[in-house]
Amino acid sequence: MITLLVVAGIALLIAIGYMNHVAENNKLEKARTKVELNDRLRRCGELTETFPGQFMTPALKLLITRLEINVCQRLLGMEKTNAAVKARLDELSALAAQGESIPVNNPPAPIQTEAKAKDVRFLLEAFHGQITRAAQDGFLPPNEAKRWIREVRHILVLLHIEFFNNLGQQALQQEQPGQARLAFERGVQYLRKQQEPQVYAEQLAYLEKLLARVNAMVLASTKAAEGEVNQLTEGLKEDEINDEWKKKKVYD
Repeated sequence: MITLLVVAGIALLIAIGYMNHVAENNKLEKARTKVELNDRLRRCGELTETFPGQFMTPALKLLITRLEINVCQRLLGMEKTNAAVKARLDELSALAAQGESIPVNNPPAPIQTEAKAKDVRFLLEAFHGQITRAAQDGFLPPNEAKRWIREVRHILVLLHIEFFNNLGQQALQQEQPGQARLAFERGVQYLRKQQEPQVYAEQLAYLEKLLARVNAMVLASTKAAEGEVNQLTEGLKEDEINDEWKKKKVYD
């Protein structure tokens, strides 16, 4: 009898310890999930507010709104009394109800520096991550998620096209055809390496035309420089002949 009581006591202690362990794990998991959801909410806000207007479309804006709705709903499920999240959810739901008539107020942000290009690339990477997580949550169907991931990659290509074009145009304005040629060459090479280059045939033809133009400018500049060197050389030779003639005349 005593043995049974001891065994039962040990079993009870083990059960209590296990239950405490499970409760602690659940508590930690809940805290981790809240941190992750708040981070996703912040990233969605950054996308909504800072995504360059030249790349933002109503469909894209609607998707970002839907992604943020998903995160808000999950957060509200964990914090039912969170007034700020509830107010944000109501605001987002009203926007999403407009469908592709949703207002797009993002101003254009010209990609004129490498730092700006990197900032937008980081936004696109964050966007890619949000789409992937929404698919893992079961919020986005797999086919829709794949379609939007392709769209993000397409925007990344457009980002590079704008960057290389702006870089080249700036160099031309500063009368630096050599730097312009380098920028347009990078753009042409980038587009030729795409998996579906035919999609960007128009942009490729445009950059190739600019590249041919600056190549001609660099060639003309090189020839002009060579001509100046030749003239200088001839002038030096004439000076040397004159000096020799003067010396000869003095000695004679």
